[in-house]
Formats: sequence, C-alpha cells, structure tokens
Amino acid sequence: MSETRVALDTLGCKLNQAETESLARQLAAAGYELVDSVDEADIYILNTCTVTHVADRKSRNLLRQARRRNSRVRLVVIGCYAERSPQELARIDGVGLVLRNDQKAQVLDRLEELNCPSLSAGQRRYQCSRNRSFVKVQDGCRNFCSYCVVPLVRSRVESVPVGQIVAEVQSREADGVKEVVLTGTEIGAYHHDGINLLGLLNRLLTKTGISRLRLSSLQPQEISAELLGLWKDERLCPHFHLSLQSGSDSVLWRMKRRYLSDDYRRAVALIRKMISDVAITTDVIVGFPAETEAEFEEGYNFCRQLSFARIHVFPYSRRPGTEAAGMPEQISERVGKERVQKMLALAGESARDFRQRFLGRTMLVLWEQKSAGVWSGYTGNYIRVYMKSRGDLTNQLMKVKLDSVWKDGVWGSRSAL
Repeated sequence: MSETRVALDTLGCKLNQAETESLARQLAAAGYELVDSVDEADIYILNTCTVTHVADRKSRNLLRQARRRNSRVRLVVIGCYAERSPQELARIDGVGLVLRNDQKAQVLDRLEELNCPSLSAGQRRYQCSRNRSFVKVQDGCRNFCSYCVVPLVRSRVESVPVGQIVAEVQSREADGVKEVVLTGTEIGAYHHDGINLLGLLNRLLTKTGISRLRLSSLQPQEISAELLGLWKDERLCPHFHLSLQSGSDSVLWRMKRRYLSDDYRRAVALIRKMISDVAITTDVIVGFPAETEAEFEEGYNFCRQLSFARIHVFPYSRRPGTEAAGMPEQISERVGKERVQKMLALAGESARDFRQRFLGRTMLVLWEQKSAGVWSGYTGNYIRVYMKSRGDLTNQLMKVKLDSVWKDGVWGSRSAL
C-alpha cells in the first residue's frame, strides 16, 4: 500500500496560517507525505474561516472543487467555520471529518477513522516552502465586539508558554527561516506566568538570532512607549497592523470597540514619533448597521488623515449570534457597495502614496518567490518589491534600491551600496 498523501489549504487570518503550518509539521513528522495539489492527495484538509459570509462561501466552494477535481479524496474540515456550523459542512459531499477548534490537536488520531493512517517507515522532515513562518503565541478573545463572531468560535483564552515559543522560533531559525510572524487572536493580551508581550519579545530578541520578527496585529490601547522602545532592535519589523474598523466615534461605540478615534490617533502618533520608516496598516468595516452618510464620511476622512500604508476594506457581514446581526437599520446592499468602492479607492491612493515616499531609497528586502521571471519579496515595513534576476534569490536578505511604483508594490534594482 502506498503512503498517504495530504494536501492542506487555509482561509482567513494569520493565526489560521500558523495552525496549518504547525499541523503540516506534525503530519510530516508522523510520516505522511505532504503534496501541493489536491489532485495528488488522498486527504484534503481545509482550515476554515467564518469571520464573514464570504469566508463561509469560499470554504464550501473549495471543498466542492476539491471533490470535483479528485473524486477519491477524503475531505477533512477544521477551523472556525467547523466550530460554528459543523452540521452544515458535514452535509457537503465527500466530507468525512469535521473537527471543531478544540479538536484540532486530534487530527492525526482521527485520520485513522478515514482508514488513512501514516504508512511511512520513518519520519519525514517538514520542508518549509516559505521564507516567512507563522508562530502562534496566543488564542481566544472575550471582547465581544458587537459585529464579531470570533469570541463565539474562539472563546477559550490562553497564551503559549514562553519557553515553547522561544523553542519554536529557534527551530525555525535552524531550518533557515529568516522571518517569523508572531500571531494570535489578540497577541497584545499575551500573558503567561507573569510575562506579557513586552517580556516575550525581550526573550525572543535575547535568546534567538532570527533575522526578522513581525507582529500580526495589535489594538491601539496596547501601544506604549515602553513596548515601542524595543524597536531599537532592527530585527523587529517597523510594521504595525492596528485594527481600526471605523473612524467614527458613534460607530465605534455601537461596535463596542474599546477605544475612540482620538485614542487611535494618539497611538499612531506615538508609533511614528518613536519608529522611523514605520508602516501602519489597518482594517475598516464599511456599512455597519445604521451607519449614516455623515458617519461614513467621518470615518473616510479619518482614514485619509492618518495616511495608512494599507487599508483592508471589509463590507459589514451579518454574523449569526452577534449583537449587530439583530440591530435595526441594516444598510442596503447598494449603499454598502458604493461606500466600499469609495473606501477601496482611498486605500489604493494611500498605499501608492506610502510606497512613493521610499522611491530612491535603499532597503533590505527578503526575497520569497519567482513568477514569470520576476522575483518578489518584502521590506521590513511591508512594501512588496519586484526585481528580475537570473540567480536564485530565495530566502535572501538583500539591499535593493526602490526605483518606481509597480503593480501593488515597487520595482527595485540591486543596490551598489
């Protein structure tokens, strides 16, 4: 009998990506053969997201496409959609196993139920296909923002022990990974045995030699001068993703966010004062229930004033079980689409303006992949850079001159410096 081949896919947040990466390492260590395509797989594992109805639809479509492409593949569904609505997913043709979030650790054991055990005589070494590796440091949220389904599907709040995180980053470093992204549902709330996020970062900077450390996301109320002081170490990437959701105080109040626009503005000002060349990216929800034209314009102007490096724009998605789902005055689809398009236009303008500020500069780029003869990678402040090269640049940190805005990033050339 041949060895069992497994393909994995991930939707959603960086925490999901970290969990999928961890699962891939476990599968490889257990002797399963990891494959890139569902066409070659005996098992297809999808780690799902349910933060919007679009994410739900993508999960269902991926599962059905997998079954159409490979009629013999066994489908396994994990993640937040599997937590929220396991019965709905179990009805999809070919789905043999649906595991809730608290069952993820049982994946290897439960594969036996599908008669797909590991048949390898020995362990395999996980081949990391990325230069950037995601490491989970925290899970769970109990904030219950009125629009958000996450506390309903990730209600158990826990932080990973510091020693385990340090060991994981050291392991990635030994594998040749240059950049590690620390991720969680709310990493600013990290706390284990008296050590908070500040203490965790101090340990990682002291005990590992990883070239780059990047944080996935923080809240504005979690920003402090003491925390920002750590960025004197250039291994910490000058990039902060601060969720905004709305620049209107009345909308923030209805959303049950734990800050107002002035709090957010002060956090951004402090970051820019203490860290040079910093990129600040954000999320914005458009079309929240009862959002007036004036409130939308207030939020739009706030985003314009703060000159974000990137704005991820989301149309409000009505999530079952959340407070906002029952709010009156749901915004019409037509109005919602108009506002999304206007905010997306601003997002494109803001991103171009940010990239243009660095033209002519020489910056370190970590090269990741090649497509159609063009390499792409990222600066520490998350500018995507493109360049042609005949050599293999995979996983190289290289000084690059940023020449011109191109596509969603900039075109670069090898620096003579």
